[in-house]
Amino acid sequence: MRTKYSTMKEDEIDALVIAQANDDAAWEPRNVVHSKMASVALPAALAVRAAFFARIHREKTLESWLKRIIQERLDIEEAAFSGFKKEMMDKRMGQGGDVVE
Repeated sequence: MRTKYSTMKEDEIDALVIAQANDDAAWEPRNVVHSKMASVALPAALAVRAAFFARIHREKTLESWLKRIIQERLDIEEAAFSGFKKEMMDKRMGQGGDVVE
């Protein structure tokens, strides 16, 4: 008999999942995620400018354009931050071989 901590082979895991696929009792309860909307106040002049560009980019709503722009900016910031971290790690590794934390 296997303990709950023993290692199963991939084909054993596949067989178990396939056998339990339609058995709701075999699965944990679903996790329900409730997302909350956040409100951000914009100065009137900035909102007018943003609405203008949302129309130029043929977005249905100002909100959808703002979501897209913010997501694009976050992607850029995360990439820059990751690059910075890698650069700092490379510098640390080049100064003696061992990383000091």
